[in-house]
Amino acid sequence: MIQTNRVLIKQGYTRRKNRSISVNVILLLLTVCLCGMMLLYGKTNYGLSTVIRVLSGEQIQGATFTIEVLRLPRMLCGLLAGIAFGISGNTFQTMLRNPLASPDIIGISSGSSIAAVFCILVLNMSGSGVSIAAVISGLIVSTIIYVLSKGSGFSGSRLILIGIGMQAMINALISYLLVKASQNDASVALRWLSGSLNGMSTKDVPALFIVVFIFGIIILCLTKQLQILELGDEFATTLGVKINLIRIMLILSSVFLIAFATSITGPIAFVAFLSGPIASRLVGPGAPNVLGAGLVGALLVLGADMIGQFVFSIRFPVGVITGILGAPYMLFLLVVINKRGQT
Repeated sequence: MIQTNRVLIKQGYTRRKNRSISVNVILLLLTVCLCGMMLLYGKTNYGLSTVIRVLSGEQIQGATFTIEVLRLPRMLCGLLAGIAFGISGNTFQTMLRNPLASPDIIGISSGSSIAAVFCILVLNMSGSGVSIAAVISGLIVSTIIYVLSKGSGFSGSRLILIGIGMQAMINALISYLLVKASQNDASVALRWLSGSLNGMSTKDVPALFIVVFIFGIIILCLTKQLQILELGDEFATTLGVKINLIRIMLILSSVFLIAFATSITGPIAFVAFLSGPIASRLVGPGAPNVLGAGLVGALLVLGADMIGQFVFSIRFPVGVITGILGAPYMLFLLVVINKRGQT
């Protein structure tokens, strides 16, 4: 009997592992295809051979500027930002055991946004200065939310409620700054707040890549501990997990990812919120989905950008398209949670 149970457990583990690997490979292939499409298609379409020649360093009149200066930075920033949003959103949702615990729902993205808007409208800053301020502000707001939610003991529900309240307050401040700003400055800030890949440049890519690589690897290395935290603090402590240390490492890594990605592309709506649940459905229950969430995030950003550019007669920022996709899901989720009687 014991031997039979062991065989069944091993078979179940193998099936989950194989499904997870297969899903991640498919998601990776789809991401590569979308990256290629963003380089191939636009106002002027180029053949695959032309793109390869340009990326190899060959100078082709018209194509080199379009591919290297316009399309490649846009594609890379969308890819990296999508991975950052997906991984950070999934980490918060898994750690807090609540699908509403996404950085763009609990105020972390807004924390970065308020600094960026202040720099644009009041200090007339741009470029790296705005990015640095957005990252610092995101860290400060996250720290405030975490400290207020800790109380006598850490509570995920309390953190979500405090985060939602913090987001409402920050959004009110952003609205005030926009109302007081001049029309030209306000339009610049509104474009940034909508979440857009327009105006991405090669200089934005290296720093974003370094942040995504470092903190993405940290979260991937802590995947097992993250899955244990999902079982609850008591189980995690029983299994020898240093819950406070692991939780702080996961939160800091996720905040760096979301804050830095937001500082580059603006707060692209609902990508962090959608990526984790979609990846979880694809890989199946019990399987790690950190990598899958990152790839789903990249697919959402790249796919939404393609839709915004080519499907409609007017070009829409990527954040508008992801917002259209995410808002109905959020309403559906709230209805499901209400029916189940969950908090």
